[in-house]
Amino acid sequence: MNPPIYDLIIIGAGPAGMTAAVYAARKKMNFILMSIDIGGQAAWSGDIENYTGYQFITGPELALKFQEHINAFGIEVLMPEVVKDIIKRQTLVIVKTEKLEYTAKSIIIATGKRPNQLNVPGEIEYKNKGLTYCATCDGPIFKGKDVAVIGGGNSGLDAVMQLNKICPKVYLITNDSKLTGDLIMIEKVRSFSNVEIIYNAAVSKVSGDVFVKTLSLKQSDKEIDLNVEGIFVEIGLIPNSECAAILAKNNKGEIIIDAHNQTNIEGIFAAGDVTDIPEKQIIIACGEGSKACLSSFHYLSTHNL
Repeated sequence: MNPPIYDLIIIGAGPAGMTAAVYAARKKMNFILMSIDIGGQAAWSGDIENYTGYQFITGPELALKFQEHINAFGIEVLMPEVVKDIIKRQTLVIVKTEKLEYTAKSIIIATGKRPNQLNVPGEIEYKNKGLTYCATCDGPIFKGKDVAVIGGGNSGLDAVMQLNKICPKVYLITNDSKLTGDLIMIEKVRSFSNVEIIYNAAVSKVSGDVFVKTLSLKQSDKEIDLNVEGIFVEIGLIPNSECAAILAKNNKGEIIIDAHNQTNIEGIFAAGDVTDIPEKQIIIACGEGSKACLSSFHYLSTHNL
């Protein structure tokens, strides 16, 4: 029996991918949704106050709402599926995963981003032994412990806002001379009496015994050792675009798209944080996912495939 040829394959089940799936279901497209996880970066977020319709909701709660929405349409997520390569073969697109090979007339890549690493001594050794990349996932483990957050952008500020409620001391470390996140978040973090902000500091080493005990910093010409039991790395993200070697990308590795979410290869669309759209927000990723699906539907409607 020949393998099925789908109208659409959606890769990634974060906000962009799940929204695309809802639109595909409503259009009665023959499609599949595959991912390594559910929720993407939304599931890592703490308190969300800027998603229209919810004055307040946590990231995991919003991700659950997205999952409930796709479940209502009977959409199954093939998971975990790790995409290794994407090939355009005449009019069809081949998606190769670690398990199988899938064929479709169009695809949407909505694979999001993953955390940057510090690349300092001790980081790998103490990963998941006090060093983590997700305050939402792992924060509760550090209740009652002194911790450090690395990164002065929105991700770092979000982590501090979660941790200050449960940790007696929170150090916020940035290699810049100022914090770079949203002003309202900066003001909140500065108001916390148990938060100390250390500017112009670079991480030089993570050390401990079985678990993290010390975070070493270099600030100008002096060394600083912080006695902490938890380290949260929040220094930006890398696009999960390695599987799409055939596509044009910018110098950050983000997939280049046009206003219709079309990549440089006909029939291959992309949406969300893996692309070069200028702003990375949950609500924007959702909008981009819907656009990408509508563009795929229009593409299939106007091409004899």
